[in-house]
Amino acid sequence: MTDESFNNYFYSYATQVSGLEEENKLLKQTLQNLEGELQKYKKTPLISCEVRDLLEDKGLIRLPNGNEFLVEISSKCEPINPGDWVLAEQKNLTIIKKIGISKKFNVEKFVIIEKPEQSWNNIGGLKKQIEEVKEVVEYPLTKPELFKEIGIKPPKGVLLHGPPGTGKTILAKAVANSTNSTFIQIVGSELVQKFIGEGAKLVNEIFDLAREKSPSIIFIDEIDAIAASRVDVGTSGEREVQRTFMQLLAEIDGFKNLDNVKIVGCTNRIDILDKAILRPGRLDRLIEVPLPDKDGVREIFKIHTKDISIGKINDEELVELMVGFSGAEIKSIATEAGYFAIRANKKKVDHEDFVKAVKKVKVEEDESHKRMFG
Repeated sequence: MTDESFNNYFYSYATQVSGLEEENKLLKQTLQNLEGELQKYKKTPLISCEVRDLLEDKGLIRLPNGNEFLVEISSKCEPINPGDWVLAEQKNLTIIKKIGISKKFNVEKFVIIEKPEQSWNNIGGLKKQIEEVKEVVEYPLTKPELFKEIGIKPPKGVLLHGPPGTGKTILAKAVANSTNSTFIQIVGSELVQKFIGEGAKLVNEIFDLAREKSPSIIFIDEIDAIAASRVDVGTSGEREVQRTFMQLLAEIDGFKNLDNVKIVGCTNRIDILDKAILRPGRLDRLIEVPLPDKDGVREIFKIHTKDISIGKINDEELVELMVGFSGAEIKSIATEAGYFAIRANKKKVDHEDFVKAVKKVKVEEDESHKRMFG
């Protein structure tokens, strides 16, 4: 074998060996990765929980299901404080690792935060109610010096009550607009959470959010969902509602100053509300928002038809037909009349279209009432 042949053979052999070594190395790495993944599948998952308190060298934790346990703390775990969120071993719940400070709700999932565009001009037939809302909410935010001069403290909040669709929500939005306040809207039933203590925690964080964004107005729709009269006995669910209600009272009365935060409650069932929410110092200004009278119907009708192309109509006859309707129903009548005109291929809405719309809304209201009350 010549030197050249030997060199070629040796080079070929060395290349093969190098390739085999590289392949072997890759296979070992792949095997190690697979073994690591296998070990992950064998490990018992950790559970996240909240530290409620520290007692000597142990921690009182609360699990997501609401149960609380006094457990050991691993020596390798960094220092923790009440309110921290940690990972615990599932079998004996020993705290293994801190994962963050007090876990908060994503409050914006539960509330609507906006700067309303509605103004007092969008409201008809509620002159007395508008003036009362201004006294309780608008003037303390826009003219606080007047209250200091007189030496009185304005109410912390107001309760709007009356039949559905009479304008309670739009009153709250209009006063938020007039004071350039952040409008935080929440439905009372959203405050009732699944686990013990979470509803109360959510209430606390909503008020913290309102203080951050002040001046602000917290509008609680269907407040009767959490503020109904309390009973001595009940289910665990009812007791949780009461805890949430007590937190609401504590926030209104509490040590943290409400400053430029006002509370506006809204309900169709003032008769079932607990007296605690209505006593002086809380929502002590009660404003009834009734169905509009004849003049109110006329004003509301003009507001909801100002942008509609209207032909020949008899205003007074239509107003007479709509007495007893709420503002929301009058708005619905204006919309339905427009649909009747479109179906007839007309360019303007005439008297006949409005009459048909009144009859349609009346029938729907009667059917809804039958479904509810049989």
